[in-house]
Amino acid sequence: MKVYEVEKGSESLDGLKRTERPEPRPGAGEILVRMRATSLNYRDQAVVTGKYFGGAVQHNTVPLSDGAGEVVEIGAGVTRFVVGDRVAGTFFQGWIDGPPLPVFPTALGSPADGTLAEYMVINQEDAVRIPGNLTFEEAAALPCAGVTAWHGLMAAGRPVQPGDTVLVLGTGGVSMLALQFAKAAGARVIGTSSSDKKLERAFALGLDEGINYKEFHAEWHEEVLRLTDGLGVDCVIEVGGVGTLMRSMLSVGPAGKVALIGVLSGFEGDTNPHVLMRKGGSLHGIFVGNRAMFEDMNRAIEVNDIHPPIDKVFPFDEARQAYEYQWSQAHFGKVIISVD
Repeated sequence: MKVYEVEKGSESLDGLKRTERPEPRPGAGEILVRMRATSLNYRDQAVVTGKYFGGAVQHNTVPLSDGAGEVVEIGAGVTRFVVGDRVAGTFFQGWIDGPPLPVFPTALGSPADGTLAEYMVINQEDAVRIPGNLTFEEAAALPCAGVTAWHGLMAAGRPVQPGDTVLVLGTGGVSMLALQFAKAAGARVIGTSSSDKKLERAFALGLDEGINYKEFHAEWHEEVLRLTDGLGVDCVIEVGGVGTLMRSMLSVGPAGKVALIGVLSGFEGDTNPHVLMRKGGSLHGIFVGNRAMFEDMNRAIEVNDIHPPIDKVFPFDEARQAYEYQWSQAHFGKVIISVD
């Protein structure tokens, strides 16, 4: 079967190689999935450049955690799926429900083999049916970015409710899915970007207020407070990390929460949490989520007919170009690689 691998010790995109592997067979309790589409996350850039947790990959590894396809064969004892089901694997293998495990389970794309392959075998407990209203390309956006957004909004602390105000940072996959989920929940959404053009696209998805943070330099949180009459927001989808965390905490209102997700702005900055103390605010670490969150999210997607925004779909042979395009930050929403 056709497959991509990140070579052992890779520290640049030159370590991404197309190769061939034998087609796998499902064992007891496993399903064989013909992959149809995969999607990129910022994490995947860190994996191929050797900057992800743990450093460079220790063995040749099939990259990407996110993908969708159809079941073409089932192993002995499989009861959750039948041949023909449209499915996606969970980001973490073995985290079904409840709080994070004492030792984090294996994640697809590093250290376990991921989705950028023609076929993959998944334990039946580590897969979900994809929403019936989505294409394979749209569903491929969900396992990491979608579940992360859902976790931050709906599973961490108090779920977002009608009348709440949510702040999303940037226009990447997590933030734009969070925008759609928050709007479906009846919330008002404020978004930031360095691009007016991207903000216009976000308005088309339901964004209520947009802030071009270049206009406010390091003080964009003051515009958030102005737009909320000084009250602040109920939830921040914080994908920037250390470089933006203080401004996100300053943007939170009484009893609000910050869902700490990303590291896009680096690891240097003020992270003193005392600003939350007088507000009764909370800070939640979000590392994707479990299968139960994935299934809850999928039901909401189908009921509300939500469609993840797809910026561009690259053919399988152009996987490197897909990485390069995502790295350029020109994209809005998700970058997809078709496996057909």
